[in-house]
Amino acid sequence: MGQRLNDENKHPEQLARDKIDAALRASGWEIQDKSSIDLGASLGVAVREYQTDVGPADYVLFVDRQPVGVVEAKPENWGHRLTIVEDQSTTYAQAKLKWVENTRPLPFVYESTGTVTRFTDARDPKPRSREVFSFHRPETLKEWADAPKSLRAALQDLPALPTDGLRDCQINAITNLEASLKQGRPRALVQMATGSGKTFTAITEVYRLLKFAKARRVLFLVDTRNLGEQAEQEFLSYVPNDDNRKFGELYSVQRLKSAFVPSDAQVCISTIQRMYSLLKGEELDEAAEDTNPAETQFKRRELLPVVYNPKIPPEFFDVIIIDECHRSIYNLWCQVVEYFDSFLIGLTATPDARTYGFFRKNVVSEYTHEDAVADGVNVGNEVFLIETEITTRGAEIKARQLVERREKLTRKSRWEQQDEDEAYSAKQLDRSVVNPDQIRTVIRAFRDKLPEIFPGRTEVPKTLIFAKTDSHADDIIKIVREEFGEGNQFCKKVTYGSKEDPKSVLASFRNDYYPRIAVTVDMIATGTDVKPLECLLFMRDVRSRNYFEQMKGRGTRVLDADELRKVTPSARAKTHYVIVDAVGVTKSVKTASQPLDTKPSVPLKDLAMGVMMGAARDDDSISSLAARLDRIDRQIEPAQRKQVEEVAGRPLREIVRALFDAIDPVAAEAEAKAATGAEEPTEEAVKAARDARVSKAAGLLTGPLIETIDTIRRDLEQTVDHENLDTLTRAEWAGDADENAKKIAAEFEAWLNENRDRIEALTIIYSQPARRKEITYAMIRDLADRLRAERPNLAPLNVWRAYAHLDDVKGDSPASELTALVALVRRAAGIDKTLTRHSDRVRRAFQTWVMGRHAGTTEKFSEEQMQWLHMIRDHLMTSFHIAPDDLDLAPFDAHGGLGRMYRLFGEEMETVMDELNAAVSA
Repeated sequence: MGQRLNDENKHPEQLARDKIDAALRASGWEIQDKSSIDLGASLGVAVREYQTDVGPADYVLFVDRQPVGVVEAKPENWGHRLTIVEDQSTTYAQAKLKWVENTRPLPFVYESTGTVTRFTDARDPKPRSREVFSFHRPETLKEWADAPKSLRAALQDLPALPTDGLRDCQINAITNLEASLKQGRPRALVQMATGSGKTFTAITEVYRLLKFAKARRVLFLVDTRNLGEQAEQEFLSYVPNDDNRKFGELYSVQRLKSAFVPSDAQVCISTIQRMYSLLKGEELDEAAEDTNPAETQFKRRELLPVVYNPKIPPEFFDVIIIDECHRSIYNLWCQVVEYFDSFLIGLTATPDARTYGFFRKNVVSEYTHEDAVADGVNVGNEVFLIETEITTRGAEIKARQLVERREKLTRKSRWEQQDEDEAYSAKQLDRSVVNPDQIRTVIRAFRDKLPEIFPGRTEVPKTLIFAKTDSHADDIIKIVREEFGEGNQFCKKVTYGSKEDPKSVLASFRNDYYPRIAVTVDMIATGTDVKPLECLLFMRDVRSRNYFEQMKGRGTRVLDADELRKVTPSARAKTHYVIVDAVGVTKSVKTASQPLDTKPSVPLKDLAMGVMMGAARDDDSISSLAARLDRIDRQIEPAQRKQVEEVAGRPLREIVRALFDAIDPVAAEAEAKAATGAEEPTEEAVKAARDARVSKAAGLLTGPLIETIDTIRRDLEQTVDHENLDTLTRAEWAGDADENAKKIAAEFEAWLNENRDRIEALTIIYSQPARRKEITYAMIRDLADRLRAERPNLAPLNVWRAYAHLDDVKGDSPASELTALVALVRRAAGIDKTLTRHSDRVRRAFQTWVMGRHAGTTEKFSEEQMQWLHMIRDHLMTSFHIAPDDLDLAPFDAHGGLGRMYRLFGEEMETVMDELNAAVSA
């Protein structure tokens, strides 16, 4: 009480200085008055009111007896105005200090209120202040002062990027990221499609930062242990293109597994959960790293508090790379990453509005799935629908029939008579009610339709089934093995709760013939690379748009034909993947998930007692309790519901609603307005209204009620429905095939006609047939870009499937989006009467041209000339046009380039190329 009164009597600036003193001491500084200076007392000494030739500086910082910086102190209400005193603090930093021969300005400048602190490093190319969590430690400033350059200055000297072994999208991402770093922009977002090499791109950049910019430490932040292990292997095996040694031989890489953080590690890999526990100085249960925060059903609403940790100070890492940053890693845990005075670099395939906002719209790479498909980095997908009667409408269990009751965890079951008629909806399937025949009907339809989904296959393609729960996964596995007539190796579970080592199963699924089918809940829904995967069977719905895109991403990975055939011998190539939708996941509305239960580890009884007794009245506790009771209310049987109502004096639903309403900020503000009459009530008034609402809602809880609910919770069991046999209602490609195909073709042709006078390639194709031989790769690329920008639903491979259906064209889709587009435009324009693959047309045209040439002259092409002509033919299959400049590129340059072709064909060289251009464009 006395301390509070003393604080109230202090001047605001003195209160700020007290906080600044505390922050400096926490960061390792000795605080001294100007009248009692002892620079040998500590490595770092902060002297108050140190005299300069322009007046006393609030604090001058000495490290190892040398002045290195100043601190300008301001009252707390100056937090939003600190930038206007930067000139004042810089003046002190540039001033002549009393008793010291400082010939150069002091490099490190702070402005602080004790709550907000800003920092400027004068050694930077364009010194710019930035907000920091706290003051840097003396040993840090000494290390920085002794270095020849600051990190931001060293970034200006990054050499040109060697591009050998890098994809164009990776080159673009690294080049733009380094431009952002050189500008000193604190946050940057790298958006690259799944499978395009985000981690490889990040490691390449980390290597360059360590080698050329002399970065001290980099943190690679993930949100599951699985992703951390995967990243560790990629770091250790990475070989840069300017050194034959692996990354792990050049730099120290440590994946954090305990409370110890090695200071000599140049790359640290950690989960966000572990980093938070480290900053808090707490132990972490490893199980907390198995599931990322975004995949839990209920999530934290409030930011996690972080306090200063001298073992891991804010300047510990120079750069933090946040993998899969579209998830809650940056939103709900942002204080963990914002604690550090570091560059923040986000990696994601599926950003949303929050992602763009967090990274301040500094998007250095935008490489979409469509781009990746066009470049052959990803494959596209097709959707096959399976619908059943019970999946769609649910069913009803009749009274007096025998039903099986099964415990979820132990699987122990008993049979008893159903008391009354009970209808269940599709949403209850595999949660409170299990209908084995519904699962069997879906799996049997999938089995029977495989020859249609994957023609010509003699084995089941590598398939991943997404289940609702671990219990659901067990049911699926049993039925899959039965319906396919296979053994244990054929279908395996890959979940964190699996008794068999999930990493071993995943490795076999990726590299071996068995298992053919893997069943998962969340473990490999995101971020895990299984390139041979060709089919995703959804037996659970997903409401999160980003999560669904990530789950789909498991199938997009490309794999060359030889590697695919090692695990799937009858496959010709991976040209696409198939989503088998058995729950309407492709049609359901996708939204951002809403966090409710943020305390899943707290037993229900303890949580409810804490709320009732007043020990737990925070939003997290109230929200968590409401969410738990809501789940129980949705599961309990009528007799249990009546039992609760008798004890509570009201329906359980009313209590759930009261708890949710109690923490509604809008309602609390409205009550505060009514109570105070103020249009904008104070925070205290709003809090008082909120607390009153919470107390009223908590008053609905009693000891007997909590005991009753907890007993019911323990008794909740699954009902296994053996009576209602399911009926297949639909198993076909999504939509009415004929109507869909006609609609897509009509839309495509309409768009071409609308743009035939605006886009050069279309103008030539439609109106200037004599110039078709002049159409270049760049023209087709421009056409594809405009089509994608204006009509993304008319992606060439989608349109190809429509025309292939209408023209009854068999076989796989073209591997390239651009070659498909050329064939489609020719078909739509009437040049080709049926859809014809560009490669097939080029081969026929080439053969006809060669035969015509040989028929018209006695001198046939030599063997070496034919070799060159075949290279030109192959070039025309992907680039549409051949010009002399192309001969200095691959593969021609390896055979002597332009000069060699001229020696082979002489003056006829350009005539030959012109004739071939004309032949394939006719």
